[in-house]
Amino acid sequence: MRVLLSTYGTRGDVQPLMALAVRLRTLGAEVRMCAPPDDEFADRLADIGVQLVPLCPPVGELMRGSSLPSAAELSRYRTEMVAAQFDVFPTAADGCDVLVAAGLAQIAARSVAEAAGIHYVYASYAAVHLPSPHHAPPPRPGWPEPEVHDNRTRWELDAGHVNAQFGETLNNHRAAIGLAPVDNVRDHVITDRPWLAADPVLGPWLPTPGLDVVHTGAWSLPDERPLPDDVTAFLDAGAPPVYVGFGSMRPSQDVVRMATEAIRSRGHRVLVSSGWADLELTDGRDDCFAVSEVNHQRLFTRVAAVVHHGGAGTTSTAARAGAPQVVIPLQLSDNPYWASRVADLDLGAALDGPPPTAESLDVAFKAALAPETRARARALGGRIRTDGAAVAAGLLVEAIR
Repeated sequence: MRVLLSTYGTRGDVQPLMALAVRLRTLGAEVRMCAPPDDEFADRLADIGVQLVPLCPPVGELMRGSSLPSAAELSRYRTEMVAAQFDVFPTAADGCDVLVAAGLAQIAARSVAEAAGIHYVYASYAAVHLPSPHHAPPPRPGWPEPEVHDNRTRWELDAGHVNAQFGETLNNHRAAIGLAPVDNVRDHVITDRPWLAADPVLGPWLPTPGLDVVHTGAWSLPDERPLPDDVTAFLDAGAPPVYVGFGSMRPSQDVVRMATEAIRSRGHRVLVSSGWADLELTDGRDDCFAVSEVNHQRLFTRVAAVVHHGGAGTTSTAARAGAPQVVIPLQLSDNPYWASRVADLDLGAALDGPPPTAESLDVAFKAALAPETRARARALGGRIRTDGAAVAAGLLVEAIR
């Protein structure tokens, strides 16, 4: 059995597919992956024995600035990505039995699978990316936010935006390989039986007419790496610190400074993750320590709370560790959704609104660091146990056989 996995995005987009790849390999499958050729992805895929098929420029180039590219630049980039997918996917899928695409940006995947006569699966890491009257579409960079509040109407407008961006390009490529046109690009990519790779407790799915969602659970693997000695020494030197990190996102340094001051005002030490934004410590005091890339599964069991941007992976890892959370979403993709889930489950606080202030951060940390919040977070952490990657790998093998 040969499987092609494909996504384009940051670590939160790539790592779940790596987990699926590992589980597929244990079942005897040969796996290759289309992904951005950033060094960290290439190195990790080499470590797990999965062939990388480079797709488009490194995503780090897109995320390099302090802000996202303009709407016009994003539009051009998306169109170029579709062309690149139609160039790369046919060769990458040669000899494969199934193509698994994660993320709406995988516009060409289903068409290539259709032309090759192989099985196609679309996977989402958050319920908010799948059309449903129970929630609104996520923010899509470069596209206008509708002023209406009815979820059904917002999803109809969202489909129109996707068609306007990709419809002509997709159908021109489909015609070139002998395929009929599609009239709803978004629903064509998603299919009527998408997979949801999110924990059912943390990120549930409410039944929706027209979608037969396969809820596998989150795709992750145990990380056995030890923490660096200097990180362990800092943790051992005092009470559990509060972790502050924004992954591949680029918040302002002011947010880190205000968060650090609010944490200190409550008598806690601070652990700042540099991330892709190269965040720095606000001063040289010994109650604050900087870390680079470390094992979050181990680290989050030893912190008082986790401050982050609302990525699916960080939210899930912190929840499994039983750590309270303070989410400062950057109004991008599923960040506001995961912020709302943290708030709904009383796992801490979410500052999903105006830019955070010293006052709003103080209120958030008061809630997150309360003993009752810690108790709720630990109780929920004990309920998150499903190995979604193993479930998904088993379903793929079963479908092909």
